[in-house]
Amino acid sequence: MLKYIGKRILMMIPVAFLVSVFSFALIHFAPGDPSLFYITPGMTEEQQEEIRDSLGLNDPVIVQYGKWLNKALHGDLGYSIHNKRTVGGQIMEKLPATLLIMGGSILLSLIVSIFLGLASGSRPGKWQDKVISGFTNIGISLPEFWFGIILVLIFAQKLKILPGSGMHTTGVDSVWDVLKHAILPIVTLSISKTAVYTRYIRSSVIKEMGEDYVMTALAKGTPKKKILRSHVLKNCLLPVITLVGMNMGSLVSGSYIIENIFGWPGLGRLGLSAITNRDYPLMMGAVMLSCLVLIAGNLIADICYCIADPRIRMEGKR
Repeated sequence: MLKYIGKRILMMIPVAFLVSVFSFALIHFAPGDPSLFYITPGMTEEQQEEIRDSLGLNDPVIVQYGKWLNKALHGDLGYSIHNKRTVGGQIMEKLPATLLIMGGSILLSLIVSIFLGLASGSRPGKWQDKVISGFTNIGISLPEFWFGIILVLIFAQKLKILPGSGMHTTGVDSVWDVLKHAILPIVTLSISKTAVYTRYIRSSVIKEMGEDYVMTALAKGTPKKKILRSHVLKNCLLPVITLVGMNMGSLVSGSYIIENIFGWPGLGRLGLSAITNRDYPLMMGAVMLSCLVLIAGNLIADICYCIADPRIRMEGKR
């Protein structure tokens, strides 16, 4: 297993390198000139050139990338043009908030989809299956930004039982207050994932229920619920673990939209603020860290798959 995990970590290195190249190129070739934020009216051309030299903008692209990568590897992502604060410091402030709603959405979608998928797949064609299938069709079709706005209107504006924006209530500093603010963003971010996972688990349950080991267990008088819980569920989770890893990209991009809808102070909101202000160092840092979160999420999914499937562990020993 350790050998398998080591191989996965080694595979992450070239991916992270390519991500750094693309993120640097994306920002470098974007319209605009970063030196304009430092140039004031009345400056001479010589003074403007000095500013460009100090920022390294007159160096070849490869040299600029090399300098940026060297600093990034040492934890120095530069300073924000907009607020003059360190990029790394701002990102580390916002990252926990983003990880909270991302982790919460994964956990919620898995719990709900396992329950619904087992209930639907064990009763194919019955009313429970039809109701759950209808829910999954709606969940897949719902635009997340629209669904989030509807939740705010219902639970924050009309019923007033949940906060509709922010992460803290003014003057309140408690874990429950943070969790209460996180409910709507987590539900919004998890709705489409829950629908997809439910459909995959349903189809896997239907397939597994026709296997010989299930028929043998039923013939021996083993309760159907025990078979589902002890045997079928484990085999059904394998494709879902793969799906979670594949959906990490949409989860990261979705958090950018959801955080702005709910005023959630996370990495997505910080990234969009940097784009709006053309804050190039902050944009590069936010894009790079978002990609690293995606890579780390896929690594965790691979590790979970290795734990769940003994064949992967045996392959790692060869």
